[in-house]
Amino acid sequence: MKRILLIVGGGIAAYKACELVRLCRKAGIDVTCVLTEGGTHFVTPMTLAALSENQVYTTLWDLKDEAEMGHIQLSRNADLVVIAPATADLLARMAAGIADDLATTLLLATDKPVLMAPAMNVRMWDHAATRRNVATLRGDGVTVMAPDEGPMACGEYGPGRLPEPEAILAAIEQALHPASHRLNGKHVLVTAGPTHEPIDPVRYIANRSSGKQGFEIAAALAASGARVTLVAGPVALATPPGVTRIDVETAREMAAAVDAALPADAAVMVAAVADWRSEGMADQKIKKDKAAPTLMLTENPDILANLAKSARRPALLIGFAAETERVVEHATAKRARKGVDWIVANDVSGDVMGGDANKVHIVTATGAESWDRLPKRDVARRLADRIADAL
Repeated sequence: MKRILLIVGGGIAAYKACELVRLCRKAGIDVTCVLTEGGTHFVTPMTLAALSENQVYTTLWDLKDEAEMGHIQLSRNADLVVIAPATADLLARMAAGIADDLATTLLLATDKPVLMAPAMNVRMWDHAATRRNVATLRGDGVTVMAPDEGPMACGEYGPGRLPEPEAILAAIEQALHPASHRLNGKHVLVTAGPTHEPIDPVRYIANRSSGKQGFEIAAALAASGARVTLVAGPVALATPPGVTRIDVETAREMAAAVDAALPADAAVMVAAVADWRSEGMADQKIKKDKAAPTLMLTENPDILANLAKSARRPALLIGFAAETERVVEHATAKRARKGVDWIVANDVSGDVMGGDANKVHIVTATGAESWDRLPKRDVARRLADRIADAL
């Protein structure tokens, strides 16, 4: 089991550390928390201890802790040190090498990789001193995530929000499982999520795709060194680190975005694109009447088949097939019909489209290979390795 040391700084964003601990534990990562004095004003040691199932450390001056563990051992017992939220003060003190409390002493004493997730007022983030400190830390080998942009507790808007816990977890896992960067120099195009085809201003045709598997694949490819372009349908998922994301809504928008992203060395078409759309979108909301309205449907562009026939076809083209019966048989027929290299097929008759695990079958020209049911993140990593082998 991988272990992280999580330092929780003092700021309103500290409450998100609780969710981060929960997500890490769910992912099988052991978490030991260090709570700064400022952090105790926003979350309690008891909360973090209950969530992490480990003792929480708060001070350098605890004789029992120093006798049994010691800050030197604590700083080196984990595989990774994470600071979330990393306040402007913590950034500055770490950049200057100050060690005047438990958190900064641990940071100066550790010999393990350090990941910082900043959170502060937009003016503090934009200040020249903070920029110098971030540059210094990155030059020292510290990974400093870019903060999110949006409204803040202080009432201002801009960059400075703590990245969402899911994005921090993705960065943690990338740091804990460094890839061999076998895909350096390769551009991989990924599509993910559903498409929404409007009927009127408030209704649309859609499907149950969550986008989770496609986003995990994009993350795994980026961790392997690829330059990844992710064309995403309407899903509320955090953008994986190092991935360029293009948001679309309809199948026609997705087709245009895919074309604009070419050329690519490989394309992994995970999106569940709607096969049909309403022939004409009503300008106003269709009112409920005694008789149900008749929808005239027309076929959407077949993005996968069109890409297979394109003069700019990627060297490796992978499609996905979500099936509810005769999974391998239907996927094999789809591979031949679409003209692609591989089809990744899965049975979606259960909770797969909203769940966190998948059982897939890789259908190629030589036959089908079935994988055990795995977390979607593990499916993504395994598929990224196969793509690296092929390229």
